[in-house]
Amino acid sequence: MAEAKKGNVFHRLYVGNGAFDIVGKRKRWYVVFGLILLICIGSIVFRGFNLGIDFTGGTRIQLPAASSAGIIGVEPVRDSYERAIGHEPAAVQSVGTGASATIQIRSETLNAEEVAKLKTALNDDLKPEGGVDAISDSAVSASWGGEITSQALIALLVFFVAVMIFLALYFELSMAIAALVAVLHDVLITAGVYSLVGFEVSPATVIGLLTILGFSLYDTVVVFDKVRENTRGLLGLTRRTYGEAANLAVNQTLMRSINTSLIALLPVLGLLAIGVGLLGVGTLQDLALVQLTGIAIGALSSIYIATPVAVDLKMRDPRYKAQAARVHARRENLARKAAAGEVAAGQVEGGGGDIVESTDDESLQAELRKEKAMAAAAGVPSRTGKAADARRRPTGKKHR
Repeated sequence: MAEAKKGNVFHRLYVGNGAFDIVGKRKRWYVVFGLILLICIGSIVFRGFNLGIDFTGGTRIQLPAASSAGIIGVEPVRDSYERAIGHEPAAVQSVGTGASATIQIRSETLNAEEVAKLKTALNDDLKPEGGVDAISDSAVSASWGGEITSQALIALLVFFVAVMIFLALYFELSMAIAALVAVLHDVLITAGVYSLVGFEVSPATVIGLLTILGFSLYDTVVVFDKVRENTRGLLGLTRRTYGEAANLAVNQTLMRSINTSLIALLPVLGLLAIGVGLLGVGTLQDLALVQLTGIAIGALSSIYIATPVAVDLKMRDPRYKAQAARVHARRENLARKAAAGEVAAGQVEGGGGDIVESTDDESLQAELRKEKAMAAAAGVPSRTGKAADARRRPTGKKHR
């Protein structure tokens, strides 16, 4: 029973001992996320976005939701607009609650005659409080949305350059490139989801898209910091490859990534439930939807994209290729000795797979005991203990 408990998914998540071979099976994740990315890019190119009035320009009509007959619903407003103008509005939504609640209509640009006709029809059909004077209209220029988009793209470019410089200095160039690949992946998939489901893109959507970049980057930096810790001095060792050490780092931070993402999603779900469901604020909906998508995708990319890409880039270095070859050669040598009976089968390490054990103190001590036993059985002086001390100890002879 105890062994079964230790082997379940939650136990392996908790201990973070490298049981999930994420980096070793990175090609599988590349294919999965590559297909998702192609679908999103295809939707962006061929279907496009449902741009809001702030980007396309148009007319906004606002009227009180309260009337002599009660609260005015969205559908009666939509029907009244269609009868008066002859086509459906771009969007109709209820904003606010109680006495301050209003109905907002967004449509293509209407001329003065059409606006007057629509106000009269809304007043006659729905009887809002305050009459026709309480119904307001405003024209929205498409240039304002264009300026918002231009400023967002500039901010995105500056963000990428700043992140590239910071990560290259704090970590190394391969990790900086991998982090940017993950962030760009998050942006494209989030935008693709909006295109696929037809969410309206508003300035709040653009702002929300920029905010998720920081979350995605934070999760990636946490993993990379552990990768750097696990791979310090790796070129002089033959216990595990760079990919195995990176996979261990992902496992050790996996529970933290999951917990961080779940906690971050709770207030976003609150925005959707309270801001949209109870208060009916459309701006909160635009902001919450992009954050909900971006946080989820950002957490996945930090695990399945950023670290595997960093490993692939790192393994282009001949030094790490040579170190990986020494690791595999050592394992093959130990396997041959075990097959010949020179080393007990239980002492042979790992089978050459990418799944590696934990680096806690107890495991390190066990590794050290295994290494000493294997070295003794193979007739090779141990790197620690008396043999090493003898090599370091001066002979005591004096030269005349």
